[in-house]
Amino acid sequence: MTEYICLTLLAEPGEAESAFKARLTAFWTHMIRNKLSDYERVYAEGTRFSVMEGCVSRQYMVEVEAATALIAELMTSGIEFSPLDEDDTYTKYEATSPDWFQIDH
Repeated sequence: MTEYICLTLLAEPGEAESAFKARLTAFWTHMIRNKLSDYERVYAEGTRFSVMEGCVSRQYMVEVEAATALIAELMTSGIEFSPLDEDDTYTKYEATSPDWFQIDH
């Protein structure tokens, strides 16, 4: 069974949700156009933005094996993320509604 890890992306300090949302849209568009196989390993997106470490945040469930490639792309794009705990894994059944939106690939 595929295991997933929860990846939390963080806005810049003081960045509004709308601006962060626009940067996320640009990032995911880049992934779809240039790294489709890595994008397809993102299983779900949190249904709501949250606040973490004083910044707007959004969570994603990503296949454990895809996390390294995704993090490399995030670092290139300038999107911050909270540290990953690769031992804290989930099944796809733990990413269910109403808290998670499964991404249709």
